[in-house]
Amino acid sequence: MLSVLLVEDDIDLALTIVEYLALDNITCDHCTNGVAAIELVAKNSYQVLLLDINLPKMNGLSVCQKLREQGQDLPVLMLTAKDSLQDKLAGFDAGTDDYLVKPFELEELCARIQVLAKRRSGQVKQLRCGDLSLDLNSKQGFYQQQLVKLTPTTFKLLEQLMRASPDPVSRQALSQSVWGEEQPDSNSLKVHMFHLRKQLSQVANKELVSTVTGFGFAIAPEE
Repeated sequence: MLSVLLVEDDIDLALTIVEYLALDNITCDHCTNGVAAIELVAKNSYQVLLLDINLPKMNGLSVCQKLREQGQDLPVLMLTAKDSLQDKLAGFDAGTDDYLVKPFELEELCARIQVLAKRRSGQVKQLRCGDLSLDLNSKQGFYQQQLVKLTPTTFKLLEQLMRASPDPVSRQALSQSVWGEEQPDSNSLKVHMFHLRKQLSQVANKELVSTVTGFGFAIAPEE
């Protein structure tokens, strides 16, 4: 069963949405302000965030931007009465994945939730895994706020490992993410993974990447 969070200060509309989604086997938590939304996302696991723009305490654009800065890749469907191009561009710039203009059909809302729930957001600006973080805008990595010296290739490898964490990533998937269809010789991935481990251990003083025998590599949050 899908689980979503609805952030909407119009109580009547919110109740209507919650009841309709329940008929479609979608569990829907509800809050009425942006600050509460940030707290609920941190405490719970949702597949989609339904986010109104005009909210008390913190508006929807600020909520979305804050979540992306924290590394949240939760898909966001923005609900708004504003349908101008500039309003939509502002939403996408803040990190939203899709837009639905009020008033909307509840059947369409369910359809969009089903689509978004099948993937994670590509709008995230920062990835976190324990004390390790990646800034996807500046292409820099940090361990406990100390800069990790990464090459463009090791950055791409680390990004894939952190996006999948704590699950492992196959050697084939890692190679595909870096070199695409033009695969280099068989030792290239091995060499770059060696350098990535070295670059991380220089700041962490321990191994952060583990080898999954016969499959690939993984990086997991530290205890």
